[in-house]
Amino acid sequence: MTIDLRKVQSVAPGLVDLFKTARVSLDKSGLAGQRAAVYLVLDRSGSMRRYYKDGTVQHLAEQALGLAANLDDDGIVPVVFFSTTAHDPVEIGLTDYVGRIGKEHERLGHMGTTDYAGAMVKVIEHYQASGATDPAFVIFQTDGSPDSRTAAEKVLCEASTLPLFWQFVGFGDDEFKFLRKLDELPVPRKRAVDNAGFFAAGLDPQTIADSDLYASLMAEFPDWLAATRAQGIR
Repeated sequence: MTIDLRKVQSVAPGLVDLFKTARVSLDKSGLAGQRAAVYLVLDRSGSMRRYYKDGTVQHLAEQALGLAANLDDDGIVPVVFFSTTAHDPVEIGLTDYVGRIGKEHERLGHMGTTDYAGAMVKVIEHYQASGATDPAFVIFQTDGSPDSRTAAEKVLCEASTLPLFWQFVGFGDDEFKFLRKLDELPVPRKRAVDNAGFFAAGLDPQTIADSDLYASLMAEFPDWLAATRAQGIR
């Protein structure tokens, strides 16, 4: 059973508007009643510093929680931070989200480079260990290309037989050529189904209306759900 509005109003009043906006977007995408575990992957490479400082990453986490409260039964989002290495997931929920991103960011200390593959493996391992029967929707935020494009592409393609959808979100002014490539990898030559989407959020992602952000997040998810059902992946 998913979380209802009264619970959000009670335990997380600051997320009510996001919860409502996400619900409208899901309805418009034909996803009313759809269940999924929402994950959030966050880039901590050095160039991301300003987005942690100005609250942009915290805002994305709150948007993810608004979505998760509609898609799962506990409103908890496992968050994987990554830079040169990927860290074990930490859980952010409706009752403990305020300021959490900044606290976790400070706890992790040094900001390094950009290891997509390691972060993706952390998500896969957590999902498989969780025993979940619903698919996973992974919001993967970054502001540049990975240290190893080969490793990232390999993990994505191998994961195409799993019930995980990867929605990449680009912060900043990078051209994101590699993420656009991942979004367009051929099926079935490279992967079993198209298991990834991408959109660029620009230099100031906080200026994107919540409704537009959710619409972008959900743009390819319905097609992936249909493809996985057809392939018997779920």
